[in-house]
Amino acid sequence: MPNSHKPHFLKPLLPDFHSGVTIPLGFFSQHIEGKTNRKTWKLRSDATDQTWEVIQEGRRLTGGWKDFTTAHDLQIGDIVIFKHEGDMVFHVTPFGPSCCEIQYTHPHIIKEEADVDDVPSFSFDYCFQAEVTASNLKEDKLYLPEGATTCTALNKQCQEIILVNKEGNSWTVSLRFSEADGMYYIRRGWRKFCRANRCAIGDLFVFNVVGDGKTTPLMCVCPEREE
Repeated sequence: MPNSHKPHFLKPLLPDFHSGVTIPLGFFSQHIEGKTNRKTWKLRSDATDQTWEVIQEGRRLTGGWKDFTTAHDLQIGDIVIFKHEGDMVFHVTPFGPSCCEIQYTHPHIIKEEADVDDVPSFSFDYCFQAEVTASNLKEDKLYLPEGATTCTALNKQCQEIILVNKEGNSWTVSLRFSEADGMYYIRRGWRKFCRANRCAIGDLFVFNVVGDGKTTPLMCVCPEREE
């Protein structure tokens, strides 16, 4: 996997993802807008030596994106991480619904999910449900369940975590560990995240914690599943 310190963003693949994908506003503003006049992204992956050219229209990747997703047999529920290699070149790493990195067999791009032991770079090993309450909005603080202490994506030295909604937009919030309670909690940003996503008291999120234990972890909203 490419250097995790390089600018990157994560996108869950939702229905109609073949028609295009939206670049998160934070990433777009910091790394794309005003930085280049180019409107063509070059996508690379470990599946093939081919470079795929994809057209950027505003904050959307459109022309050429469907060809990339079809060639990589991407499906609803898959997750892709875009890492900026520089000069509008992006390395794309797909993950399957079980949150294991997808491996490809050359030259036919046959897709299979790797065993967990073969994918040490990123951990997707902890999901939990969070409820929006009057108290956590007032305090601008959300406690993670005690089980989060076993999540390899987190460590007590983490000072922040990135909340990612299902559209791929992100909010960086403070992350702390309470020795007294034995629990992680987030603050200074939880209320802003809830307001931006038009949450009401009683709303529920299912979060998936993603990270490598070294860089800033992500807390991603899982897309709703059809019953």
